[in-house]
Amino acid sequence: MAKGDPGGTTRSRRPAPRSKKGAAGSPELVQLLTPDGERIDSATGPDGTEYRVDFTDEEYRGLYRDLVMVRKLDAEATALQRQGELGLWASLLGQEAAQVGSGRALRTQDMAFPTYREHGVLYCRGIDPIMPLGLFRGVDQGGWDPNEFKFNMYTIVIGAQTLHATGYAMGITMDGKIGTDDGEAAIAYFGDGATSQGDVNEAFVWASVFNAPLVFFCQNNQYAISEPLERQTRVPLYQRAAGFGFPGVRVDGNDVLASYAVTRTALDNARHGQGPSLIEAYTYRMGAHTTSDDPTRYRIASEVESWQAKDPITRVKAFLDKQQIADAAFFAEVDEQARRESVHLRERVLNMPNPEPVTMFDHVYPNGSPLLDEQRATFNRYMESFEGSAH
Repeated sequence: MAKGDPGGTTRSRRPAPRSKKGAAGSPELVQLLTPDGERIDSATGPDGTEYRVDFTDEEYRGLYRDLVMVRKLDAEATALQRQGELGLWASLLGQEAAQVGSGRALRTQDMAFPTYREHGVLYCRGIDPIMPLGLFRGVDQGGWDPNEFKFNMYTIVIGAQTLHATGYAMGITMDGKIGTDDGEAAIAYFGDGATSQGDVNEAFVWASVFNAPLVFFCQNNQYAISEPLERQTRVPLYQRAAGFGFPGVRVDGNDVLASYAVTRTALDNARHGQGPSLIEAYTYRMGAHTTSDDPTRYRIASEVESWQAKDPITRVKAFLDKQQIADAAFFAEVDEQARRESVHLRERVLNMPNPEPVTMFDHVYPNGSPLLDEQRATFNRYMESFEGSAH
């Protein structure tokens, strides 16, 4: 999919429609593509906002390619960790649509603040997929330039990035970069478990009071590590936004089209000075929280199977096939491209050089310090003491 601004969404508002309930009794999701691959022309959010997309056939195929590529690269990283080549990996399996849809909705000037799982958004921002693998292999700190790619470094501390995003968004306003179509907005990603963190709620307060041009994007994958959603909240997460004074909406996080439409609208509202909003992308973590986790200890197989029927890639493939937008040759070509890229990624990871231990001192301070020089010298003497010995 082109990295420009394909497709479109409406920003019109209507009187709020009558509340509807889904099959499970939960609030209705904004959905533009059903699990069976049926296309919905438009959907209306809880505040009356109408959502739709208008993509070309090539753009639809591009979204499918993104989803497949992201999943395959993620699977390769998981395999590398299982084989001892990475120290840890946080898989996005099942959350591809939420990440690709929202990632492609970002305009060039927008700034994203990820957790440690936004590999799909990273891919959409044009960052080399090997960058986070260096971090999890322990050979570097990630390595990309946040200012160049408008994508901040991965944040391990749960919820901390929402405060970083809020401060950045407040700076956008102070710099006068809002109020036009070319204005800037920020987006902060976090999970359902992070909504119980003080940092996230403090970010909600500050963003609301200062009308910051910020979209809070919660990927509700149903589990905060091993704790289910009902241990985090008594109400749907998107409804929490009302208590802080800004709008919230729940989107089908396994629907790449709806994820795009809702995110694009929220970002455009923010850049036009309408303040923050909360998107709850209702999705499911198909794998473990990280490779150190065993999800079979806290969830049952039938639950996973029910979500497999809502797979984000399967529904796009069904849509492309039904609409005759893509054929078997296209699907085979995408699979082969993804296979080649994953093999190439593996080769590059295995060829990453291990850093010399002394390099840990190189970037502590931009101009160094006498104390740091002393510590480096002491460490060097310690390492040299092993040379030629039996240790």
